[in-house]
Amino acid sequence: MKTVTISLNSIDKVKAFVNDITKFDYDFDLVSGRYVIDAKSIMGIFSLDLSKNIELNIHAENDCDEVLKVLAPYIV
Repeated sequence: MKTVTISLNSIDKVKAFVNDITKFDYDFDLVSGRYVIDAKSIMGIFSLDLSKNIELNIHAENDCDEVLKVLAPYIV
């Protein structure tokens, strides 16, 4: 598992983020405080406080360099 901090501070960023990560078969969790939601759920993302940075857990067994390249615009 790999954890990175991301920022999703606009509606367009949220839409693009969900479209980008749904291309991968890995599980992704967003952690904000005590809340953990599926990062592929656009409704779940909008239930979080998007004014703050959010932790993204990438559940990949092998190297996740390609995922990090795709997620580069969101990483803080």
